[in-house]
Amino acid sequence: MTDHKAARTVVRILKVARTIADLEGAEDLEAKHLSEAVQYRTLDRNLWV
Repeated sequence: MTDHKAARTVVRILKVARTIADLEGAEDLEAKHLSEAVQYRTLDRNLWV
């Protein structure tokens, strides 16, 4: 069950990173997009715990 949750988390982070890249007009995902997506995930978890 834990692996399934981890996989879902990775997919969500990738979707958010892709959205960030799209809003920026970038064709490829870059480390900065992933970093920003992870920061949003951390912020989201801190607010709802």
